[in-house]
Amino acid sequence: MSLTRAGCLALDANDPLAQHRSAFALPDGIVYLDGNSLGALPVTTAARVREVIEDEWGRGLIGSWNDAGWIDASRRAGSKIARLIGAADDEVICADSTSVNLFKVLAAALRLEQRRPPVTEHVRDVILSERGSFPTDLYVAQAIAEISGGRCRLVTVSADDIAYHIDDGTAVLLLTHVDYRSGRMHDMRELTRRAHFAGALTVWDLAHSAGALPVDLAEAGADFAVGCGYKYLNGGPGAPAFVFVARRHLHAMADDRFAQPLAGWFGHRAPFEFSPEYEPAAGIDRFGVGTPSIIALAALECGVDTVLAAGIDALRSKSVQLTQLFIDLVDNRCANLGLGLASPREAARRGSQVCYAHDHASPVMQALIGRGVVGDYRPGQAGEPGILRFGFAPLYLRFADVWDAVEALRDILATRAWDRPKFIERRAVT
Repeated sequence: MSLTRAGCLALDANDPLAQHRSAFALPDGIVYLDGNSLGALPVTTAARVREVIEDEWGRGLIGSWNDAGWIDASRRAGSKIARLIGAADDEVICADSTSVNLFKVLAAALRLEQRRPPVTEHVRDVILSERGSFPTDLYVAQAIAEISGGRCRLVTVSADDIAYHIDDGTAVLLLTHVDYRSGRMHDMRELTRRAHFAGALTVWDLAHSAGALPVDLAEAGADFAVGCGYKYLNGGPGAPAFVFVARRHLHAMADDRFAQPLAGWFGHRAPFEFSPEYEPAAGIDRFGVGTPSIIALAALECGVDTVLAAGIDALRSKSVQLTQLFIDLVDNRCANLGLGLASPREAARRGSQVCYAHDHASPVMQALIGRGVVGDYRPGQAGEPGILRFGFAPLYLRFADVWDAVEALRDILATRAWDRPKFIERRAVT
């Protein structure tokens, strides 16, 4: 790729996904590199949400649970996401948040594990995870370990050591597929194979994968997965999350009433029979809990539709081009300015984000945002420098945007434009 703005414009002129940018309501003068935190607004969302509010709710009132298909909204959105993550329609449902869904599947995995006959005399009680995993995943695992009364425990190790710590004491391997801080991607198939060989189950967090790169849960043999709807799926802030459970485990849970511990009426076999006794729904529906947010699900469907319209393989191809261009430009334009690449150079090991360590990462990012280049900041681990995170959503990002972002970064670092009180002051959301 030509490392000039003219070369970037030429790439844009020949970009097969260029037409999809018009599907988003993007502000003028903004280079949006934060789709890995919050996806941009699809132009269809406002009209669809207005339809739900004004027509389905305003005129249809409660009848819209039947007449507008509200009762099926969670499964309908889930079936669309299933097409992006290599799952069957009946293995995915949209509900609750990523954290709540993680609690459900982690508890379910441990319960399944306890019911399986032991293969050795060793106690299988470890939830194995990565030390630098996204904090909510670790918080949920810590909570489950605490309320288990000693029946399980969380063990965290470095990303490089995960494979070596999977053994006959591992009950569940809990990993984020693409690391939120570095963009490093785990080999889902190989780690799942290792976990199964040791007799363990796997739980994958797809928050930074779904909608950004091809995921094939079936091919990998994954057991459980969760993910959010507001990043690359463009579902809007706080969009409903999704949960995947492999069909074989849904069958295994059929005779276990509380295999999924959060028993709510939308996980019941027949919610509107109003039975005082909990009878779980068949299959993935039992992973519903409370009444779903219909307005939020409508917005999420619009976002997922934008990804399906482009095709995940085409998105991944452009993502690799965009992230590689960014790395090459930073190497070329920002040498000796204090940046350290925190993401893998090899595209096959990298998600759809590029991250750099810098001693003044937080004010540098605030200065970039002040220039209209929107990324975000994350603190480093154990005294290491903070991280500048740049997310690349191929649906609406142009190659010329990459050039402009790197030029702004180069100027801010070279002139120390970040060294001002308004940029140094930390904001509540970084």
